[in-house]
Amino acid sequence: MLDNKQPHYFLGIDGGGSKCKAVVVSKDNTILGTGTSGPGNPLHGFEQATNSITASALFALEDAQLADIPLANIIAGVGLAGVNLPRLFDEISSWQHPFKQLFLATDLFIACLGAHRGGEGAVLITGTGSCGFSYVDGHAFIIGAHGFPHGDKGSGAWFGLQAAKQVLLSIDGVVAPTIMSPFLLKKLNCHNDIALVDVIAGKPASFFAQLAHVVFDAAEQGDIVAKSIIEQGAHYINHMTQTLSDKNPPRMSMIGGLAPRLKPWLSDKTRSLLSEPLNPPEMGAVLFAKRQLGLQ
Repeated sequence: MLDNKQPHYFLGIDGGGSKCKAVVVSKDNTILGTGTSGPGNPLHGFEQATNSITASALFALEDAQLADIPLANIIAGVGLAGVNLPRLFDEISSWQHPFKQLFLATDLFIACLGAHRGGEGAVLITGTGSCGFSYVDGHAFIIGAHGFPHGDKGSGAWFGLQAAKQVLLSIDGVVAPTIMSPFLLKKLNCHNDIALVDVIAGKPASFFAQLAHVVFDAAEQGDIVAKSIIEQGAHYINHMTQTLSDKNPPRMSMIGGLAPRLKPWLSDKTRSLLSEPLNPPEMGAVLFAKRQLGLQ
């Protein structure tokens, strides 16, 4: 049981393919501080993920001017990309973590809890990766979340990869010239296709996600090749939205770093179904931890 005579703080952590974000909150859910560190998806490395979780938590405490409070005194709710795979969930669950207690969930579930302030609903996630998730009548449903490069269509990583592919094809004269070519070559400090291949070979999803804005910048200047890429990604997200809508969620939100740029390219029907998220995923992680403790 928690000792209600003492002040208590909770950490909420959202670990994705590009970064790990944390909030430290008071018992009444007031956000006191935030912190951001490196990638938190254990699919790309257990040590990287656990180090990012710990670092983001420490940064949040420092931001809240609570750096003197040890992590061993704080309860953490943690939502991670990748732990929808049972082996990774088990791996993180067996981690000798530094917190008083750690409650683990998927990044999808905490995103949904945050977006709808603990209520049921659905979320479209368009960040480094992409997927859809609904939680209705106590039942979870996932569409996508298959990972990059074999899945995650319409995600930042997918858009960045398509940009690199189309630039190489354009340089070879296979597709129309595109202003993505000078944009991308300049961004990566490359002078030709050989240098570009050398730079992008074997890079992770987080690397390609940083290239996504090249596609949108070019499309907004009328580039036909870039527009075609965005239309493909938007078409997939439109279909994902309809699939989630069929589950009859009371609310649906779109979240993730790419959401502001992608949303204008979605269909009118898709946009009409979307409501603004009420809280970020890391706040959803706090709500999840409190729910597990019977406090929510």
